[in-house]
Amino acid sequence: MSWTTFDTWIAVTGMLCAISCAIPGCFLVLRKMSMMGDAISHAVLPGLAIAFFATGTRDSLPMFIGAAGVGILTALFTQWISQFGQVDRGAAMGIVFTTLFAIGLILIVRAADHVDLDASCVLYGAIELTPLDMVRLGPFELPRAAAVNGTILLVNLVVVILLFKELLISSFDPGLTDTLGFSPGFMHYLLMTMVAVTTVAAFESVGSIIVIAMLIVPAATALLISRRLVPIIIIACGVGSASAWLGHYLAIRIPPLFGISDTSSSGMMAFAAGILFTLAWIFAPNEGLIARFMRNRGGRDQPARDLTGV
Repeated sequence: MSWTTFDTWIAVTGMLCAISCAIPGCFLVLRKMSMMGDAISHAVLPGLAIAFFATGTRDSLPMFIGAAGVGILTALFTQWISQFGQVDRGAAMGIVFTTLFAIGLILIVRAADHVDLDASCVLYGAIELTPLDMVRLGPFELPRAAAVNGTILLVNLVVVILLFKELLISSFDPGLTDTLGFSPGFMHYLLMTMVAVTTVAAFESVGSIIVIAMLIVPAATALLISRRLVPIIIIACGVGSASAWLGHYLAIRIPPLFGISDTSSSGMMAFAAGILFTLAWIFAPNEGLIARFMRNRGGRDQPARDLTGV
């Protein structure tokens, strides 16, 4: 099967989606809040359904506003339950996202009885169809999903560049953030808003499940390779980009080898991200499996060398 312009747009859309997710994903992983991406990506379902019931249309803007609003509420509810209910943050995430996800599924299934609202597209996305919905931006014509994810990517970049120091300090030492005169609570909710909006923007392309891989796996891979924030963000963006291109290529090439007609490109992108993480886990220069084995081996050999005088 040959690579076409259609495939290029699918990979470009996946790349923009992956990079826009990787940027806030780095801060989620650093704050040990990886599950928040999972919580928000599932909890936005009722926002989609409520937006449809309120407007009677499946236009992108009301859907985006409804889902983003519920995503932000998810972060607020989680914080409130954790803070005022004296509940572990992980447990608070589980309470909020399972409740909202269940409400969302009920509402979507009810809506799907009357309109063409496919629950599987909500879960797995429809990135293969993105080149069918083109928009014109000046002299350029590109998929609407690529334009949306590209816009969110630019917004995330601007926020991180302008507030890099604040995001960095608040990720490692919220107390110092308060001492320096900017609110750690504001930085927390700003990051949660970024995650919610980015998740919703990626929702249509890769669905509520695959977006979790795009938020977390590139950042976790980058953390195995570097311990400095700027290289971590750059590596995470590179891993996300490579996952998108490699994943769509594998989605085209692998199924025919097993007699399968096709497979999900977004699923293969997540699979490719897992492959890259595994490679980093094995070969990372300091935190990789081989590097740690060599260090441990050197530690065991050192006493023997001391005893033998070698």
